[in-house]
Amino acid sequence: MPNNEIVLDFKHKQSAHCENGVVSNLLRYYGIDLSEPMIFGIGSGMFFSHMPFVKVDGIPVTSFRPLPGIIFKRVSKRLGIQFERKRYKNPHKAMDALDEVINENTPVGMLVGVYHLSYFPAPYRFHFNAHNLVAFGKKSGDYLISDPVMEGFEKLSYKELQRVRYAKGLFAPKGHMYYVKHIPDNLDINGAIIKGIKKTCKDMLTIPVGMFGVKGIRFMAKKIAKYPDKLGTRKASLFAGQIVRAQEEIGTGGAGFRFMYAAFLQEAAGYLKQDWLKEMSAEMTQIGDMWRDFAATTARLVKMRENHGENYKQVSDMLMNIADAEEAFYKKLQKITQ
Repeated sequence: MPNNEIVLDFKHKQSAHCENGVVSNLLRYYGIDLSEPMIFGIGSGMFFSHMPFVKVDGIPVTSFRPLPGIIFKRVSKRLGIQFERKRYKNPHKAMDALDEVINENTPVGMLVGVYHLSYFPAPYRFHFNAHNLVAFGKKSGDYLISDPVMEGFEKLSYKELQRVRYAKGLFAPKGHMYYVKHIPDNLDINGAIIKGIKKTCKDMLTIPVGMFGVKGIRFMAKKIAKYPDKLGTRKASLFAGQIVRAQEEIGTGGAGFRFMYAAFLQEAAGYLKQDWLKEMSAEMTQIGDMWRDFAATTARLVKMRENHGENYKQVSDMLMNIADAEEAFYKKLQKITQ
């Protein structure tokens, strides 16, 4: 096959969230079969923050996961896997470097902007610059792409891929790419699971700043109760609607990743031979249901379907109950894993 055409034997598996999915798919290429929930759990992907002073389009940022790239860094560190990570000021050099690595039979992960991804349906294109995908070959001048949120393989032209690698705005990717350099002979998956659980419990319970973890859920609940009087009906709807969008569309594990974390605990029970984790998985699923109820009620409120009788005080109370349930859950999980 000519040097400008190469197709690696890369297996694609669709996932709920891009960062977890890319890491899972990349490791599978090297014979390490870890599911998306397992990557999420080992990487301590469960998190919560509500930061009114950080705004996008004038709306406070609510996040159900750590900053982009954190899960990836934690997984590689806890499993002892070495990744090469590079950025390039010059877009042409970035594309040349990508070609060089692919020609070494190495799939390459990249951060890109979503807005100009030509294979994305129009309703899903928005200005988000921390989307992860994998390039695993070139054919007929196009790059072969494994995007974990898509059902199958995709293609991007040279210009299309260069454009999304150099998208402008918040979290501009700047040609960021990464690939596996070394995998140890023996992976301590059990140890990585325990470290992942402990870090999640710590983050959700002990960060002193009141905008993060369980404290952050209560903080947001108090804010929501004041939305109508402080913001007015229209702006209150925009603010509340964005919280639901962050939970169910951007936090694509469903219910702000709570169902994904439950799946992780179910798998972890098998790895660690600890049945108590199955009980914790069931409990987290129930908490996920509480988040879904909050989302449904808030969505009706945002659409102002007054016949349902929901109000901002009601959804605030729902969040307070969720915070209580999560606090009890993580305290229990933290105690057992010590």
